[in-house]
Amino acid sequence: MTHGLSQPQRGAFASGYLITLGVILALIGLVLVVGGAKLISVGGSPYYLLAGIGLVASGVLIALKRMLGAWIYVGVFVVTVLWALWEVGLQAWPLVPRVVAPMVLLALVAAAMPLLKAGRAGRAPALATGGGLLAVLVIGVIAVNIANPRPDAALMPSVSQSGSGANAGVDWTAYGATYGARRYSTLTQITPQNVSELKRVWVAHTGDLPSKKAKGKYGAETTPLKVGNRLYLCSAKNILIALDAATGKEIWRHDPKVSDNWIPYTAACRGVSYFSVPQGAAPAGAAPETTAACANRIIEGTLDGRLIAVDAADGKPCAGFGDNGQVDIKVGMGKVHPGMVSMTAAPTIVRGVIVTGQQVLDGQDRWAPSGVIQGFDAVTGEPKWAWDMKQPDIGPAPKDGKTFSRGTPNMWTTASADEELGLVYIPLGNSAADYFSGTRSPVENQYSSSLVALDATTGKPAWSFQTVHKDVWDYDLGSQATLIDYPAKTGSIPALVLPSKQGDIYILDRRTGQPLTGVEERRVPGGGVEPDERSPTQPFSLFHNLRRPDLTERSMWGMSPIDQMICRIQYREASYKGFYTAPTSDRPWIEYPGYNGGSDWGGVAVDPVRGLIVANYNDMPNYNRLIPRKVVNEKGWIPRNQMKPDQLKAGPEGAGDPQVGVPYGIQVNAGWRMPFTGLLCKAPPYGGIRAIDIRTGKTLWDRPLGTARKNGPFGIPSMLPVNIGTPNNGGSVVTAGGLIFIAAATDDLIRAIDIRTGKTVWQDTLPAGGQATPMTYSVGGKQYLVIMAGGHHFMETPIGDELVAYALSPET
Repeated sequence: MTHGLSQPQRGAFASGYLITLGVILALIGLVLVVGGAKLISVGGSPYYLLAGIGLVASGVLIALKRMLGAWIYVGVFVVTVLWALWEVGLQAWPLVPRVVAPMVLLALVAAAMPLLKAGRAGRAPALATGGGLLAVLVIGVIAVNIANPRPDAALMPSVSQSGSGANAGVDWTAYGATYGARRYSTLTQITPQNVSELKRVWVAHTGDLPSKKAKGKYGAETTPLKVGNRLYLCSAKNILIALDAATGKEIWRHDPKVSDNWIPYTAACRGVSYFSVPQGAAPAGAAPETTAACANRIIEGTLDGRLIAVDAADGKPCAGFGDNGQVDIKVGMGKVHPGMVSMTAAPTIVRGVIVTGQQVLDGQDRWAPSGVIQGFDAVTGEPKWAWDMKQPDIGPAPKDGKTFSRGTPNMWTTASADEELGLVYIPLGNSAADYFSGTRSPVENQYSSSLVALDATTGKPAWSFQTVHKDVWDYDLGSQATLIDYPAKTGSIPALVLPSKQGDIYILDRRTGQPLTGVEERRVPGGGVEPDERSPTQPFSLFHNLRRPDLTERSMWGMSPIDQMICRIQYREASYKGFYTAPTSDRPWIEYPGYNGGSDWGGVAVDPVRGLIVANYNDMPNYNRLIPRKVVNEKGWIPRNQMKPDQLKAGPEGAGDPQVGVPYGIQVNAGWRMPFTGLLCKAPPYGGIRAIDIRTGKTLWDRPLGTARKNGPFGIPSMLPVNIGTPNNGGSVVTAGGLIFIAAATDDLIRAIDIRTGKTVWQDTLPAGGQATPMTYSVGGKQYLVIMAGGHHFMETPIGDELVAYALSPET
């Protein structure tokens, strides 16, 4: 270290090094002493106070050039390793903040030992270095371990599934492959054996990127359709585009001119719908050429609340649909401010009826626009019915100056449908003002956070199934229900799979809504700001759930012992009684899982031949607090309809929402992140993917989803290819060829996973974030895989406009 220096220079260097190291150790120790004392005062671990005292003593003595200081640090390190193993065993990620930073300091102390009192070092440097190498070995072994999924298990084939448009093959005709939403393709050309030869064959650009006015609030989320030889898709701001399915060459585009003012939380368009007009169903009085022109049409919902219908052949508006190809779904809702009502999901068309819901911007006003569900004629655009839960007999539209009921639960996500039964399955969210229930009506409490089956021709409810009673956690149903044939002793039962943000997965008879697998009402914590409003029990699925055990202080994480200690203090200071902890105002409360799930809008995929559900999921808490109205006003939190353009934000949902009309606003720390490093307080993984046996509900394999390559402290990408398990948005596709295709994670990768083992067998880096569900199809005898790389502002992935297509290389 001092080779080539004169004796005086070596002495000065040694003195400077020891003083600097001593000061660093002492300062770290002081922080741990202060924080450790605070942690003990709120009932936490004594380790940090004791370790801090040891570091202060070590630092002072090293600065005084005393070998005892080095020995004290070695002792602290050994105790730290033993304590870490006692707390978390050989779990790799929980060991990182407990051991890695102390190991770095150990290396610095070992380097200092030869500079301390001559002849007193003895074997100490060797011992210290040996201890550090042991820690490296332990972490290396378990890091390899964490990257591997659970062992493969034998797969049990299910009862064969019914035909009736259940599975995609050559085409991909609806957002979820079909309106049954299995996201399953019968194509077999690409397999685990040849997927390594999958190559990028074309890239198409939508040209839709955020302007300054949009403030980066983009997340296209698009899954195209494939019908015949064309792909049909929408951009983030609803530009409709048709492409050649083999080459990606643009055939036409139609821009409905959506203003940036109407971007709600995110500019997103998950998909479009395809409809063929039945013969004899032309609008009365329509010219023959007009009818022929729109015999096949593309229909989308827009961010400004319009249904758009264009000719699939040339992209021109369908003149006989509404007002020259568009219908305003906001008619009858009363006053609607830009951004408060939007459609980001693909409409569902069943028995000739377009069924739509709408996203009503969360957290703004208890009396926000209505969550009414509406049905429109797919040929004429005429309103056929409206289901307003508070006014069930209102008819297709309000009359005599009335409006649809404001603030009711809405469907912001995608419905699925059974054409034979004539039912459309509506995943409902919550009433406006998610985190306070005292102003809700009995009928809102009946239907919120429920799956409701509506008669597609009348809009009348056939049945409903509730997943949360009096929801104050924003646990709305974000996932599309998936239709399956459930195997039973007497044959198969028409059923559906219903995932939830809580992680519970339910199997219901889709004719009646009755559970086909066990559901149990269990007691949950009460209290909070509305103790009389809290339900004493909540439904729990006995079939399967994606949740991990409740958090403990030991679950806390960080990049070092210091921020882990801070997270421990926050944990101890919060209200947390486990799952369904009630919202509080006097202190924060922990919501686990957070509002991203569990399962969110990506839903699940089903392999009907192997009898598997493939579910990707999030595993993160939120750190929330209700803010009294007086404080909300002092902070200047105002709803969207009072904001000026420069006040619009692009931050996480719920981060300072006013909830006008109830006593509290809401402050959500989504993912429970540290303010400086940006790291999460819970230990990884933060997301995963698993295969579940449909017959038994048992997990066949489970693995983290997403690498750490684009994640790191202070927002700096680590570029580490370690499978940490990241937050994810978007779903998967399963093929008969034995592969799962999925992007979704924050590492900007699309990957192929062998469905039998859970192992990644191919991956490629996308030009932007892959927060969308991929799709697959065949044209000219060749199978293609397509993914929208649009990125997402909430997921903090790069925004893009690229639609990327893959196929096997010609030699394969």
